[in-house]
Amino acid sequence: MENVFDVLKERGLIAQTTHEEEIRELLGKEKISFYIGFDPTADSLHVGHFLQMVVMKHMQDHGHRPIALIGAGTAHIGDPSGRTDMRQMMTTETISHNGECFKKQMGTLVDFSDGKAIMVNNADWLLKLNYVDFIRDIGSCFSVNQMLTAECFKQRLEKGLSFLEFNYMLMQSYDFLMLARNYDCKMQLGGDDQWSNILGGIDLNRRKDRRQVYGMTFTLLTTSEGKKMGKTAKGAVWLDPAKTSPYEFYQYWRNVDDADVCKCLRLLTFIPMDEIREYEKLEGSALNTVKARLAYELTAMVHGREEAEKADAAAKAVFGGAGDDANMPTAEITEAELGEGMPVLDLLAAVKFIPSKGEGRRLIQQNGLSINDEKVADIAMLITKDSFAGGKLVAKKGKKSFLKITLK
Repeated sequence: MENVFDVLKERGLIAQTTHEEEIRELLGKEKISFYIGFDPTADSLHVGHFLQMVVMKHMQDHGHRPIALIGAGTAHIGDPSGRTDMRQMMTTETISHNGECFKKQMGTLVDFSDGKAIMVNNADWLLKLNYVDFIRDIGSCFSVNQMLTAECFKQRLEKGLSFLEFNYMLMQSYDFLMLARNYDCKMQLGGDDQWSNILGGIDLNRRKDRRQVYGMTFTLLTTSEGKKMGKTAKGAVWLDPAKTSPYEFYQYWRNVDDADVCKCLRLLTFIPMDEIREYEKLEGSALNTVKARLAYELTAMVHGREEAEKADAAAKAVFGGAGDDANMPTAEITEAELGEGMPVLDLLAAVKFIPSKGEGRRLIQQNGLSINDEKVADIAMLITKDSFAGGKLVAKKGKKSFLKITLK
């Protein structure tokens, strides 16, 4: 069997490694346990987490055992990495609920049966710690001067870094120590913004147990312009269908820039690299087929083949000129809300098709807004009952965003 390290590297998933040659050799000759941490700060994972799930599956498919660490303990503090402000505190009940949601979503890609992968909660050891004992035993292994050079802390020093957050690196490093002791975990994986925390855990294992462990970070999911992917006007692109519908999820990937589509295929799908290299030769409108493939594959991985088929059929109906389909995203408005008529921007803002009326005015000025295939030219346009042919109308924003609005 090929070495998973070579697979990850060929697909561009690896950003940094602590001991590249040693890690490659280890992954080639042993079946190891490794971990990735997930702080349950929301009740759903998003597309940034999905990349981590893909890495877990690559590793598992090559015989290695994933440990999904639910950070219910560290979530009481919050990771300062990549943050310019302090995270809000959450209750124990909220953290527990979010962790349960994660388990279900990860299970769509990672096999947790028969111990092939395990889930562990760091609250099991962190919430039982005696603070004085912890600081004496673990805090003595860390240099404050060295910690302050870490990128995650440097970003926060300008606005203020609480001592609570300063403890985060110690706690995450302690996680690695406990996982190494209790589960023979030999490697921590994480996004490239976790590099400093991973190094802290490796050093702590060396100091406390003289144990050699390893770290590897993977590429952050960014556009060709360096911006984080997975954000829309409505917010994050979630894996929970109640937060981001399968159609919206499909459309997000269908609409990626030409420069990003093949990168997304490499990082997020399991399509063979030979196929992707053929796709990389395409340009212009020929890439539309590739984008549809990307959207279908990712929707199927997250929501199942049936939902992917529905989303694909809805997209084809809309872009094929039908302008409507049972699987299109739908919003409702009541006759009482509509009254004698409602300005088009008020209506579209009410159903959250546009983030604001200001954005709606901009779209109209750029000829980017249509109702029932008719361009909206007047920002004062009134939507009445007559606008709802058969009890519905279709709003179109730009070239690829549609919403069916029904009158109830």
